[in-house]
Amino acid sequence: QVQLVESGGGLVQPGGSLRLSCAASGTIFSIRVMGWYRQAPGKQRELVATITGGGSANYADSVKGRFTISRDNAKNTVDLQMNSLQPEDTAVYYCNLDYRPTPAWVFYHSWGQGTQVTVSS
Repeated sequence: QVQLVESGGGLVQPGGSLRLSCAASGTIFSIRVMGWYRQAPGKQRELVATITGGGSANYADSVKGRFTISRDNAKNTVDLQMNSLQPEDTAVYYCNLDYRPTPAWVFYHSWGQGTQVTVSS
């Protein structure tokens, strides 16, 4: 079992910043990819950013240049620094983990409970 605990969501004005954090705990042998996804009302969940253990990051076009993902491999944490936030960034943000619980080459996905980000004046 793996638990993901997210924090850092809230209400911010357009142009403002927020930092989301996610901590993974439980039976984890290694983590391949950590990432953030979001789901706005009436829309499908979409990728925001992912990062590999080696630090290679991937971003959705809509957030490039504004969001930065970072990871602490020793602590099994992943952060998302969000700058220049706009109303269209309003969504529930979910942490995602691609990991294996044992040395066997079998990977699983785990999701956090989500944290609300609202961008509004």
